[in-house]
Amino acid sequence: EKLRASEPPNAYDFGQIINALNASRDKAACADLLTTTDPKTLPVLLSNKLEGEILLLFIQSLEHYIAGKDPGLAYRHLFYLSKAKRFKVVLALLSKNEKEEVQHLFDLLTESQSDHYSVEDLESLKKVYEL
Repeated sequence: EKLRASEPPNAYDFGQIINALNASRDKAACADLLTTTDPKTLPVLLSNKLEGEILLLFIQSLEHYIAGKDPGLAYRHLFYLSKAKRFKVVLALLSKNEKEEVQHLFDLLTESQSDHYSVEDLESLKKVYEL
């Protein structure tokens, strides 16, 4: 069953959608959700529910579906994701392979040009992601 992507009205609904996407590992639908979600609202929508699997699903969705088309949007999502509760804890628990996946997304963004971020912005965000 395809999930409809439209910006969820609250953290509870967002959590329900994310859990369903995570269970199905549907990166395309997750990318649709991220495309329709204002990056600034991510910390509020995620509340205290950020987990490693969810972070990775976001990273993979951004990497495979968004970074190539809209690197600025991918950057803004990474930026606001880092403001979510539990971000530091989740980051600390990522495996070496998972960190390499995050690094790959940053590499893609470095290769892309965007008016939404500079090389310096990207470098400083990489530090936040401990890369």
